[in-house]
Amino acid sequence: MAHAPQIRIPATYMRGGTSKGVFFRLKDLPEAAQAPGAARDALLMRVIGSPDPYGKQIDGMGGATSSTSKTVIVAKSSRPDHDIDYLFGQVSIDKAFVDWSGNCGNLSAAVGPFAISGGLIDPDRVPDNGVAIVRIWQANIGKTIIAHVPVTHGSVQETGDFELDGVTFPAAEVQLEFMDPAAEEEGAEGAMFPTGNVVDDLDVPGVGTLKATMINAGIPTIFVNADAIGYTGTELQDAINSDDAALKKFETIRAHGALRMGLIKNLDEIAKRQHTPKVAFVAQPAGYTASSGKRVEAGDVDLLVRAMSMGKLHHAMMGTAAVAIATAAAIPGTLVNLAAGGGERNAVRFGHPSGTLRVGAQATQANGEWTVKKAVMSRSARVLMEGWVRVPSE
Repeated sequence: MAHAPQIRIPATYMRGGTSKGVFFRLKDLPEAAQAPGAARDALLMRVIGSPDPYGKQIDGMGGATSSTSKTVIVAKSSRPDHDIDYLFGQVSIDKAFVDWSGNCGNLSAAVGPFAISGGLIDPDRVPDNGVAIVRIWQANIGKTIIAHVPVTHGSVQETGDFELDGVTFPAAEVQLEFMDPAAEEEGAEGAMFPTGNVVDDLDVPGVGTLKATMINAGIPTIFVNADAIGYTGTELQDAINSDDAALKKFETIRAHGALRMGLIKNLDEIAKRQHTPKVAFVAQPAGYTASSGKRVEAGDVDLLVRAMSMGKLHHAMMGTAAVAIATAAAIPGTLVNLAAGGGERNAVRFGHPSGTLRVGAQATQANGEWTVKKAVMSRSARVLMEGWVRVPSE
């Protein structure tokens, strides 16, 4: 019996922030996968190794976590004042679907470097030495990201002394500006606060009525107070990810929050929407030992934040959730702002399971509506491997 050979597709495996993913140029994908649809989804799932009932993604490039089950497609942009279009696909680990409902803020740091190295940026926009400004259209949420990519001798600089908690080795700093970060979600009418309130009472069956800040910024996020759900905000992954009852509780909160935000029309839809919204819990500063063994003291941070990603507590902080944190912290009265001490603030440093992160945003209010022009944070990125990824031709 004859067997068809594997096909090979040019690809780059990159770390961006505290995530890893497989990057493609749109023009390098098989023709059937160059357009959205079943063929593209099937290809990306096979590349990553999903769906995998064992939950390990052994037969693919994924790492069996929400931070490593990721794909990126980049193309030259036809939009004015933009260099590239960036599309992010969060691949489910054990189920057969790709979630296109949101961005990955961590991998956003790798998009500019990938585009420069992949010949997708006009050479006139890349200095021999200095910083290249890459104007990115984030196609999942219809937003602009400005990446400041260091360049040395005409090539992307990847090594450096910028340290990022959650990443073992230092690298070159990539600054990101998330412009007008309030996410435009179907059903949410593009509102930063889809309910119209900075804090709501969210009724969650089996959990109770929780104070919640539900915000569309960077990625739709539901913030609750740690003590309201039995936590301190100092928890590491094992404290929650080994507790099936806790995971079910967070998924119930997520489902009812998504319904309240208008992201889904009925609770059954949440099973097909793993990537968004996120659930995070906040607390006032306290000391704890991070997952690396590093000590974080209460005086090192303005608040504590822990966030769930694809049903598990994230090992650090999703980049898009960091944008949500920055935005919410800048708006008086949100749970994030109150945990940080309240009042007006343009930046916060928060504690997460791997350490700390500083993020900034400037908020303004006009006619009762809050707007944020941009949120800013720094990440790093590095090529781990490049060449071809191979998949069975079927």
